Amino acid sequence: MEQHVPRTARIALNRPIRRLFDYLVPDHITLQKGQRVTVPFGPQSATGLVADTDAPPPEGIILKPVKAACEHWPALPAETFQLLSWAADYYQHPLGECLFTALPPALRRGRAALERKEAYWQACGDPAVLAGNATRQRELLAWLQRQPGSVSGKQIVRAGFTQSQVKSLLGKELICEAPPPDPAGVPEDVRNRIPELSPAQRDAADQLPLPADGFAASLLFGITGSGKTELYLYYLKHYLGDGDQALVLVPEINLTPQTVARFQHYFGSRIAVWHSALNDGERLSTWLKIRNGEPVILIGTRSAVLLPFTGLKTIIVDEEHDSSYKQGEGFRYSGRDTAVYRAHLNNCPVILGSATPSMESYHNALSGKYSLIRLEERAGNAKPPHIKLLDIRSRPLEGGLSRPALQAIEKCLQAGQQALVFVNRRGFAPVMMCFDCGHMVECPRCDTRLTYHRRDRAMRCHHCDFQTAATEHCPKCNSDAFKPVGQGTERTEDILTTQFPDTPVVRVDRDSTQRKGSIQGILEKVNSGRPCILVGTQMLAKGHDFPNVTLVVAVNADGGLFSVDFRAPEQLIQTLLQVSGRAGRGEKPGEVLIQTCHSDHPLLRSLAEGSYLPVADQMLAERKAGQLPPFRAMAIFRAEAETMEKSLKLLDTIKPQALSNKIEIWGPLPALIARRADRHRAQLVLLCNNRRHLNRQLARVCETLDQSKQPTGLKWMIDVDPQETG
Repeated sequence: MEQHVPRTARIALNRPIRRLFDYLVPDHITLQKGQRVTVPFGPQSATGLVADTDAPPPEGIILKPVKAACEHWPALPAETFQLLSWAADYYQHPLGECLFTALPPALRRGRAALERKEAYWQACGDPAVLAGNATRQRELLAWLQRQPGSVSGKQIVRAGFTQSQVKSLLGKELICEAPPPDPAGVPEDVRNRIPELSPAQRDAADQLPLPADGFAASLLFGITGSGKTELYLYYLKHYLGDGDQALVLVPEINLTPQTVARFQHYFGSRIAVWHSALNDGERLSTWLKIRNGEPVILIGTRSAVLLPFTGLKTIIVDEEHDSSYKQGEGFRYSGRDTAVYRAHLNNCPVILGSATPSMESYHNALSGKYSLIRLEERAGNAKPPHIKLLDIRSRPLEGGLSRPALQAIEKCLQAGQQALVFVNRRGFAPVMMCFDCGHMVECPRCDTRLTYHRRDRAMRCHHCDFQTAATEHCPKCNSDAFKPVGQGTERTEDILTTQFPDTPVVRVDRDSTQRKGSIQGILEKVNSGRPCILVGTQMLAKGHDFPNVTLVVAVNADGGLFSVDFRAPEQLIQTLLQVSGRAGRGEKPGEVLIQTCHSDHPLLRSLAEGSYLPVADQMLAERKAGQLPPFRAMAIFRAEAETMEKSLKLLDTIKPQALSNKIEIWGPLPALIARRADRHRAQLVLLCNNRRHLNRQLARVCETLDQSKQPTGLKWMIDVDPQETG
């Protein structure tokens, strides 16, 4: 008689623990890798993911059984599981948390993988029967008649109508319920829409690898306004099969509704979106479409690269240089780099597009890992803007703006055009200072000063969100010589409103775009074409197309030139070129004024010539001389505790374990902002010529740290390929 051999499975849980948990598998349950299960965990139940079904049972331990399988199919198919396992190893993060990142919140909590049925509507009656005062109902009916197919209730609400208007039309039998649109069945008029390319765009399109050719990585260097989005649309329209999936990554989808609208124009209901602002139901619905293999073209932020695609044939990473692709906490992965590895696993092309490529991608193109495709002509009749350095040394400033800049804005408005003023600080002023005693208001929880927000009469910390009421007198000596120092978007907005009282001044920053739909309202105002002045932060540099903006003024261009972070000059040049690219995108020529106290700086002089690649060559040469990334791999151990002594002590114990003759170590040293939210932060920087050797050494140190008990309140984390070194 054969002895019954118990079956076991190793389960990954959504916990910050670098280990898996063994469970017995009951005879009536069949499990696959990547499947969701319910398991006992302590006194409660937890949702887990099967990580292994072939591991031998541990000896001498009585295992608890798996309670149930949530579905009979794996939530994470084999390729997605392999991708996330690689990411867990590469970024040195617990496998369980990495795997659960690929699930929508509802499935992480154990909800069934079933989509709630949503009603879809279409017009089916004569609007003439509506009463004369039923204006909004008539507008809704007309809007429905213009749609190419059935429309969901959510789409109706997003278009500005209400559910009560839907019910009224339904009661009058002017609309009726209809089946949802088939993603593969794009209406004929939408299917026939083909983007028209210029000769330069067509030449670039001909150089892109085809989905049928397998894996290839291409860096598309296209100057601002060259029509990279049209190129993506053309490529997908011509080469993506009707049953295939594609992924388009964008830095911040909520700031670029124009991009989604353009894709929907050519692909209709085949377009899906993925970002953190979606509710749980919307995310589950999109996740199920992707997992079930529906032929969606997904436009999403960085986490979209981790989703369980089953028919992925093309990946596009737009604005690949953007730091938003790097997760800043928890699972610190790079969406861009993970996309390249995913394309390799899927044997499909990946296209990295940018007007200001990152040093890493540009280096890969120069070394032959990526193909470099150039698109250096603006679309249509638009020409690149003329960039001028405006030296403001010894010049009087009004709210940070020089007299030549104000005169240029006045001239622009008189011509019936729009101006954009770039200020990379929100709030009214970064510092409040007493001109009698020199006191400056600092955050009680961070090593930084509070920013003055005059609109709310508040002093705020932009690092820990501490807030206190603003005062008119110095809190130290009670002097009334307590004044704002420096420039913020609110202050610039006030100055421009005073200087140009008859012209709308539109502020675009994190404070002014908090309400849902606010960015759409701002964009509509600007896209009307009427003269106005835009004032904003980096939000304005990301992918917006303002045809009537002909002047850009950068208020302070010197911030990143002398930073201790070696990436700061790259990020400064990228931001300045991106925001400069908002000018002259239509028929009218554009001009850019960059205010600086260092007009003789070689990077700014190269920037004024308007071409990015020579500047990139210059920055790469400096990186090579300093043996900095991308010429060496980098990782940072970070520690934080209630005292700096504890943080430095932990890093001192790590340093000997990480040492080898191939690894150079800097520190440990306090972080640039050493105290944040009452936590004292320190770091240890590791550099190595051999990425695999560095990875193995990091894994050994992490294993040792996991096995040793740390004092209460002491936390450590690791950042591989960091974007911020301060």
